[in-house]
Amino acid sequence: MNTKWTAVALAATLATTGCATKKYVEQQVATTQEQMTQRIDGVEDQVEANQTRLDDQEQMIEDASKTAQDALDRAVAAGRLAEGKFVYEATFTDDQIHFESDEAELLDDAKAALDAFAAMVKSKNENVYIEIQGHTDSKGSDAHNYELGLNRAEAVRRHLSSQHGFPLHRISVISYGESEPVADNDTEEGRLSNRRVVIVVLK
Repeated sequence: MNTKWTAVALAATLATTGCATKKYVEQQVATTQEQMTQRIDGVEDQVEANQTRLDDQEQMIEDASKTAQDALDRAVAAGRLAEGKFVYEATFTDDQIHFESDEAELLDDAKAALDAFAAMVKSKNENVYIEIQGHTDSKGSDAHNYELGLNRAEAVRRHLSSQHGFPLHRISVISYGESEPVADNDTEEGRLSNRRVVIVVLK
């Protein structure tokens, strides 16, 4: 009798334990699956965020002008940038940074425009690299326009350095002369747009 009841009790215990063990295993599996799902969701969110940042950066570069992209290529090739990023560009046409005809001396309105630009750059508190590009209209020879564009870009460089403390080694100048027009040089309005200084900010 005792042996019989012992066997019955043991069978009942094993059955109960088996049910409990199966339930525990199912709970563990469910918990593990939930944790895996959360991790996968987290990775997907991170990938999506990274892709968004990449898309934003690509869009920013697409929005840049050809000469701004050239500036980025030059700075990266020269090893002047830590991150190799285009930040933004500011274009000042002849009515914003005005020069006397065939001159490269900054007038008061030009200095005021550059002062506002410098304040904006400083407010971002970023260690940036700046390229200043001089552009002209098509009047005059290619050589003369190249020199004029370079002198005007250099005048902007000197002002940003002397008046606002931008380090000279983090500012470069280049002249495109008349080679990169943005408007028709056959009209006075077009020539006004082509006589411009472009400041490209890189990081």
